[in-house]
Amino acid sequence: RPTPPPRQSTHPAPTKAWSGRLPETDPAVEQFTASLPVDRRLYKHDITGSIAHCQALHEAGLLSEQEAEQIRAGLAAIEEEITHNRFHFSPSDEDIHMAIERGLTERIGAAGAKLHTGRSRNDQIALDLRLYLREEATAVMGLIRALQQALVKQAKAHLGVPMPGYTHLQRAQPVLLSHHWLAYYDMLDRDYGRFNDGLKRALRLPLGSGALAGTNYALSRKRLAELLGFPAVTTNSLDAVSDRDFITEFLAASALLMVHLSRLGEEMVLWSSQEFGFIDLPEGFCTGSSMMPQKKNPDVAELVRGKSGRVIGALVTLLTLVKGLPLSYNRDLQEDKPPFFDAADTAKAVLVILVRLLPGLIVHRDRLERAAGDSLLLATDLADYLVLKGVPFRQAHAVVGQVVRYALERKKALTALSPAEWRRFSKQFGPDLKKYLTLEQSLARKAQQGATAMNQVAARIKELEGQ
Repeated sequence: RPTPPPRQSTHPAPTKAWSGRLPETDPAVEQFTASLPVDRRLYKHDITGSIAHCQALHEAGLLSEQEAEQIRAGLAAIEEEITHNRFHFSPSDEDIHMAIERGLTERIGAAGAKLHTGRSRNDQIALDLRLYLREEATAVMGLIRALQQALVKQAKAHLGVPMPGYTHLQRAQPVLLSHHWLAYYDMLDRDYGRFNDGLKRALRLPLGSGALAGTNYALSRKRLAELLGFPAVTTNSLDAVSDRDFITEFLAASALLMVHLSRLGEEMVLWSSQEFGFIDLPEGFCTGSSMMPQKKNPDVAELVRGKSGRVIGALVTLLTLVKGLPLSYNRDLQEDKPPFFDAADTAKAVLVILVRLLPGLIVHRDRLERAAGDSLLLATDLADYLVLKGVPFRQAHAVVGQVVRYALERKKALTALSPAEWRRFSKQFGPDLKKYLTLEQSLARKAQQGATAMNQVAARIKELEGQ
């Protein structure tokens, strides 16, 4: 028997903005294409843009003063209702734009149906996303500054505490703990700069670009930019509605920020382990084990490390999304919002928790000093000592390497070797070596700008406190 044709739905499709051309939409398609559950968080930004557009329409003579006032009052009421969960979203609302327009038209009638004059959802969402990004980037930048301040406070509180500096996670040379904290300050400073720099390109007004070609109405885009606080307008309508570089830059800055925070989280995990014992994390920021009663797990620091993957993934998602799109707008761009929103939420949440955690961190000075007192950390200083005596550095490096091997084989600290033992390797080792071979002197000698000497670190802290 031949397969019967599929049954047609007997339920009329809800009216759509394009119902004149396509009167019916399959319910499965409605569900598949709907973005309202994701983009409804843009309601304030959409209403802000709509109020500005309303004013531009009025100034262009396309809305009367009464109509403009009706629209403004209606939009304000809708914003209040959505904020307090009193707005009725219809199953036919495809996105936040159509939900607000429907609600406005139902509330004020024909004037509401005029609001979309000279505007497309293409330039509307491009505006909403830029407004949202401005808000989120500003929030992230504020939290970065707060975390930087927490790092400076830790650096000041522990100025003078030495620790081993590491390369390859092996002890290398002594540094100050404060110097280590301030390394993260500088990382975060670059992150702040990237967000700030990205804002300069994001704050270009796309409204007025229409669907792709501009509009047939004499709307002042310059006036719209003034109303919305944008310093400039976009210069190509095709690019304006399809550009998502500003989100990509935000995600790239967020990904790199999260990489830096992940490194900080990793060091907190390592340093709070019994094997290191350099710090204790505040108990309120740790969890226990469901089986092992003694456990104090650094879950917050681990999640800081782990959540970086989500933000890195968001960047990859957006790059993959836009890499093959022809000009101008394509529906694929609907998928830009989940990674964007999630990355912004994640970055803010991680910054907030670190700003709260860092002040309660307990530093075990005795463990750090003991680790920094490992005499092998002075090996580079010994090579430099020989250089100052006229020995070429490569030769000095080899001599000190032999001394280190000798001391390790005899399980002796470098500082425990006798003058006679030193002179077995080089006649240049003199009576002044003992004074030279100290942790305090090693730190003090690193006195160049940006190095770990106490005076340099103290000056840097003072400089940062003054900012």
